[in-house]
Amino acid sequence: MGGGGKTFIPDWRTQKVEGIAPLEEVRAHLSKLGLKDPWLRNEVWKYHVTQHSFKKYFWHPWAIALGVGGGLAFVYRKKQIDKSEKCPPFHLT
Repeated sequence: MGGGGKTFIPDWRTQKVEGIAPLEEVRAHLSKLGLKDPWLRNEVWKYHVTQHSFKKYFWHPWAIALGVGGGLAFVYRKKQIDKSEKCPPFHLT
């Protein structure tokens, strides 16, 4: 099923856990239990802002369509409410 280009996953030897708070918490919790996770560096790439930024996903066609559709629905509903406030209900007349 579609989905654009292939995600680049960097080599684990180039990644550092230091400076990434959630991964440091996992490392600290495991060390309290006397354990360590040798695969923790494989998760570092998921926390890099350059690869997963809001700006990257904001301009996808589905995000634009969702914004336009939501805006049109809001305007349509607002016009319905304004129209109903001007005309009294028929059952009260």
